[in-house]
Amino acid sequence: MFIPLGDTPNPQYFRPWVNWSLMGVNILVYLAVALPLSQTGVDPRDPLLAEYLRQLMPDQPISFLALRELSAYDLFVFAHGYRPAQPEFLDLVTCMFLHAGLLHLAGNMLFLWIFGDNIEHRLGRVGYLLAYLGTGILSTLAFSLFAKNGQIPLVGASGAISGVIGMYFVLFPRNRVKVFVALFPFFFDTVLLPVRWVLGFYILADNLLPFLIGSDSNVAFGAHLGGFVAGLALALAGEALGWSWPWKDRGPEKREFAPRAAHPLERLSSAIREQRPADAIHTLEEVPPGELGRLSPDECVALADWLHEAGHPVAAARLLRRCLSAHGDSADLARVFLHLGLLALARGQPTTAYQHLLSVFDYKPDEETAQRAREALVRIERRR
Repeated sequence: MFIPLGDTPNPQYFRPWVNWSLMGVNILVYLAVALPLSQTGVDPRDPLLAEYLRQLMPDQPISFLALRELSAYDLFVFAHGYRPAQPEFLDLVTCMFLHAGLLHLAGNMLFLWIFGDNIEHRLGRVGYLLAYLGTGILSTLAFSLFAKNGQIPLVGASGAISGVIGMYFVLFPRNRVKVFVALFPFFFDTVLLPVRWVLGFYILADNLLPFLIGSDSNVAFGAHLGGFVAGLALALAGEALGWSWPWKDRGPEKREFAPRAAHPLERLSSAIREQRPADAIHTLEEVPPGELGRLSPDECVALADWLHEAGHPVAAARLLRRCLSAHGDSADLARVFLHLGLLALARGQPTTAYQHLLSVFDYKPDEETAQRAREALVRIERRR
């Protein structure tokens, strides 16, 4: 048995109000709706009961004993859960806050509590709420692709939480998860495991494998996989755009300067070599984004530093990420990761900085780069 208990590092002095609110709404709905209705019998005269029996129990004889096994909550879920055969937009949202039982709720809230706070800190409160609801809706639509014309309603927050997990997988690859391991009767202890091991096991062993072999289960594997893929895609797109509109803070208004004959990328490289920050920033306006990957890692670092000093940290981080994408097979990326980490630290994102700073040591950094990375990691440790 493997039970995750927490993750590290986490943002300090940050209160994830949106994440706590989402947990609170889920718990409140369970206590105020699911719990009392699950202890209330059905009204035989309720027209929804006839529809429920016709759709879900068409071949079973109706008896008093069978009706006693149904509850008012079964009918509520039938009405407000998401049914692929009868899709309704509002049900795409309401189904995320309904749960089949206490264990279902507890498992989902545990994962949301562990992984949601870092994502909220990285995306911001509004961004996190939109990402949570958006990936939850996409996970439900993915479920409907496989359920076809199914009448069994989908409920639970696990699709949206799988979206959070997908984002976490991309954004915090260096984090670790504290896991309680019980291998009866040999081993009982908590261990720190790399987050991608834990999340990879959850997706592959607990979802993809049962989905492929057609496991007979009430678990919505398709929703979990759809949410995870949606979260991955959103995080990758967000990283590519710096979680901002493309280049919205690239620099001051354009200004004219001579010479104009050379290609913009050549003029940009020349300005960097000649240490002309203002000219380099203004020339950046003229360079197609797709060509920026042709800058060397050292040129990217120098230009990113100038952008940051000029008050454009989003553009600086985006430029460095583009450099990583263009030079992914290069062994000379230590300084790029260092500066990405320092940028994230300056923007109050220690968990993101932690990922980049550890990556510095994968590229045989020179002593100065390694020392700066160590000092930044020490600052993060002190914040914890």
